[in-house]
Amino acid sequence: MATRSTIMDTNSFRAEHADGLDADTRKLTDKRSKVLGESYRLFYRKPVHLVRGEGQYLWDAAGNKYLDVYNNVASIGHCHPAVIEAVNQQMKMLNTHTRYLHERILDYSEELLATTPDAIDRAMYMCTGSEANDLAIRIARSFSGGTGIIVSQEAYHGTSDLTSGASPALGTGQPLAATTRLVPPPDHYRVNAPDLGEWFANEIQKQIDGMKAHGIKFAGFLADSIFSSDGVLPNPPGFLQKAVDVVHANGGIFIADEVQPGFARTGDAFWGFARHGVVPDVVTTGKPMGNGIPVSGLLAKSDVLAAFSDEIPYFNTFGGNPVAMAAAQAVLKVIKEEGLQEHSRIVGAKLQAELAKLMDRHESIGDVRGAGLFIGFELVSDRSSKTPDKALALDLIEKLRDHHVLTSVAGPYGNVLKLRPPLAFQESDIDWLVGALDKSLTELGR
Repeated sequence: MATRSTIMDTNSFRAEHADGLDADTRKLTDKRSKVLGESYRLFYRKPVHLVRGEGQYLWDAAGNKYLDVYNNVASIGHCHPAVIEAVNQQMKMLNTHTRYLHERILDYSEELLATTPDAIDRAMYMCTGSEANDLAIRIARSFSGGTGIIVSQEAYHGTSDLTSGASPALGTGQPLAATTRLVPPPDHYRVNAPDLGEWFANEIQKQIDGMKAHGIKFAGFLADSIFSSDGVLPNPPGFLQKAVDVVHANGGIFIADEVQPGFARTGDAFWGFARHGVVPDVVTTGKPMGNGIPVSGLLAKSDVLAAFSDEIPYFNTFGGNPVAMAAAQAVLKVIKEEGLQEHSRIVGAKLQAELAKLMDRHESIGDVRGAGLFIGFELVSDRSSKTPDKALALDLIEKLRDHHVLTSVAGPYGNVLKLRPPLAFQESDIDWLVGALDKSLTELGR
């Protein structure tokens, strides 16, 4: 039997939970199984039937209001009126592909590239983060002449053939590519190293050397700069620089997967990689850039991209279409006009401080760490040994669901709550979240 996927199966509804459902919910889950098959997963032992969203809030079919502390796809808030208006107006005019001239894709590209280091000066568009990372791997291979890709041990980078082969979080049922190598995550909480950056760079060098010993030429290192699937590992800022230096010294490129840490999420910088003072060779992003509208992007240094683009034409029918670009422009404008980067920094710091106070009341909280509105809340059965408590984490998210707070878990042990609300999350929401965590842990006797 295949090992369960950490990203798909850790917090999921399964057949054995069906008997505990009310009739209406059971009817929907049965219908899903019948018409959608068995690959899809629902969150929670008792799935949530959502019908409406606004900002950081969601409502279910019975009218119950929930605080969304997980959804970064609706990055600036569910159903943001600026995005709705932009998409509606453009849809009434034109929606087509990129083989005709259109101003929106050009204007947006200039606006987006202005947020990156000067060396990153080219943009390409797709519909999903998987497609962006797929193209990034192809570019890495064209530029380096190699095939070997390094990712972290619990990384998730997509669902295409290339990206699923570099996404160990999908579980052993999805085999990794023969040219993929894994490095342990840069876990400041668990790794006992005087210099985390040097330790991590050495781990990458070991894998590059191992590739070489097996006749595989190194192509690139692909990483989400907050290591979200590895358990949210943002600190200390700057530790990635030595790893990127090792990547370049060995002829590879650094691909920054910014689907989760990008677009003002971390507060310290617009891009997650910028917290570390590094300049990636390629940057990928996904649906948060359009607040949920299917749009993704790849930004690159022109000389790195040229190794691919000068030889191979690329076309993605609806990548960069005018409607998607309208949504993306609206998101970028809202982030700037509403000051969401600074908002994320300030509110995120206050939230993290309040969460840390819970450690005095609950011995089961081992660590609270984060950047901006992206926080990892780690649960342990023993603080001194840092023994992961996956069972508690899974029970806790179910309790939180009962208190109308929605989130999920991450990390190799499935014991880290990933607290990642829409950027619409306000200081006034902190009491709801922290109170629900306190109450839920108390109810669980932990």
